[in-house]
Amino acid sequence: MTPTAMKTLTIILTDGPYISEYAEMAYKIASEALKVSQVNIFLYLDAVHIAKVGQKPSLFGNAGQLFQELAERGAKVRACARCAAARGYQAEEDGICPDYHQGIKITSLYDLAEMLKNSDRVIALSR
Repeated sequence: MTPTAMKTLTIILTDGPYISEYAEMAYKIASEALKVSQVNIFLYLDAVHIAKVGQKPSLFGNAGQLFQELAERGAKVRACARCAAARGYQAEEDGICPDYHQGIKITSLYDLAEMLKNSDRVIALSR
């Protein structure tokens, strides 16, 4: 009997982009997983800052650009609406936020529930 391939991986992040290495770890995991499966990424709590346009970290890679690249490659990248609103990010009706990199949308926790329901594996990177 051969093992079945993973169909969907969901990654949940809670840390902001430069507080820990979780954003970079998630990027590396998602980048490899996209070669063989669908990838969902849900930004929760301070992780909603990852998607912000205009960040210019001097000693780190630009997390927002990395996650935009994942979205362009087919990953579904979503941010929690309540967490984003509490931190000053407002989405338009289609979930697009002018302060966010392209391909990353703001959505509700119901979207996270759907992601989890349809996932074969879930990774939570949180302190």
